[in-house]
Amino acid sequence: MTKQIIGRIDRVDFPTLGLFSIDVKIDTGAYTSAIHCSKIIEKDNKLFCTFYSAGHPNFSGKEVVFDSYTRTDVKSSNGFKENRFKIKSTIIFFGKTYKINLTLSTRDDMKFPVLIGRQFLSKKFLVDVNQQNVSYNTSIHEHCNSI
Repeated sequence: MTKQIIGRIDRVDFPTLGLFSIDVKIDTGAYTSAIHCSKIIEKDNKLFCTFYSAGHPNFSGKEVVFDSYTRTDVKSSNGFKENRFKIKSTIIFFGKTYKINLTLSTRDDMKFPVLIGRQFLSKKFLVDVNQQNVSYNTSIHEHCNSI
């Protein structure tokens, strides 16, 4: 199986979450992928998540309700362990939809609202740190050629 080359950052869609053209950082140092969630409420075996960020205009405040979710321990780069909610969603790279596990975290003060970790990247992609927005630029180019 040939692996697609991606850069250190990109812009992708999360159609299941209603989030489009989202800036992501490819983080080979992280095992799990994480997405910014400004408000999380667990009630009646459901998880109510609000995706809002003043610094990221495509995080408009949409609330998404999950019937299925888990919790997992995530160890940050500074060594602290944090127990986070984990959801299953979809992500689009190079026009192809993939399943992805995402932990929910407050990333308001971070430049990128999403980190894509090794668990997702494994067996699909190779990372070239000298490149950026490879998937996004490919999608734009393909869209222009189809018009």
